[in-house]
Order: sequence, then C-alpha cells, then structure tokens
Amino acid sequence: MAITNVTDQNFKEETSEGVVLVDFWAPWCGPCKMIAPVLEELDGDLGDKAKIVKLNVDENQETASEFGVMSIPTLFVMKDGEVVDKTVGFQPKEALANLINKHL
Repeated sequence: MAITNVTDQNFKEETSEGVVLVDFWAPWCGPCKMIAPVLEELDGDLGDKAKIVKLNVDENQETASEFGVMSIPTLFVMKDGEVVDKTVGFQPKEALANLINKHL
C-alpha cells in the first residue's frame, strides 16, 4: 500500500478504519526527512496490514492543533479512528514496526 498524503479535509476519512500510522511532518524538518525512507521501507513490509499517512503540519494546522502536535515528527498509531499510541522524533524502523504490530 502506498503512503498517502492527507489534509484537514480528508484526515478523519483516511484514519477511520483499521490500523493507521500518521506522520505529522513538515518539508523543512530535518528529522522528518530522515524518517521518510524508513516509512517507505516499513510501508513495503506492512503490505495491507496497516496504512501509513503523512500530514504536512504547515498546510494542515487545524488537524495538528486538534491532536496537540507540538514538535515534529510526531507519529500516532490510530485504530479505527482512535489514537492508541504515539511517539515523537526520529525512530528506527524496528521501533516503528513494534509500535504498529502491537495494535494489529
């Protein structure tokens, strides 16, 4: 499954079913750039067991504010529309895989 870019307008729709890893990021953020290839690799490993979406906090401040995102990258694991886990900052692939797998 490909990583999807989400917006304030389609966030709820894109995160309402199943397990979804949400990456709150911005183009100017160094750690966000570092985690992008890790997320691509993880997406390939997950197949269709879970979905990964990215939300640009500069362009979608409403959703970032609603979830209290103060620093980026912030990654939420959502299950059927509810936040079930969260981590902040760069994480290695194994840590992110563990974060997702405990909710599958």
